[in-house]
Amino acid sequence: MVVDDQLSRVFSALADPIRRDMVARLAVGDATVNELAEPYSVTVQAVSKHLKVLEDAGLVSRSKQAQRRPVHLEAEVFDLMTKWIERYRQEAEQRYQRLDAVLAEMAVEDTDPASNRVPRVRGEAS
Repeated sequence: MVVDDQLSRVFSALADPIRRDMVARLAVGDATVNELAEPYSVTVQAVSKHLKVLEDAGLVSRSKQAQRRPVHLEAEVFDLMTKWIERYRQEAEQRYQRLDAVLAEMAVEDTDPASNRVPRVRGEAS
């Protein structure tokens, strides 16, 4: 599978539970590879590979501070995700509002004695 746009790389990187946990931990503060590896029963090399995926997606960066090489969460990438999610959330919300309006209109028609409609019983043929 070839992932060529940043949004796809971000979602792909976050598909792994260890990487999601690392992002959650980095949201609290920067950490070294060894610090990030502590709670997992995987090698430091495996953690480095996970970090490489996160780095390639733009979610984290590494800097050098003397002997430390802390990993830093790049929170700006979440703006990209949020905008994408929000667009579809708004579309879904608009659909639900239209459905609510149709259902409300149907409820008024069912209770309006002037409509001369005979309510159908569920399962009854028209």
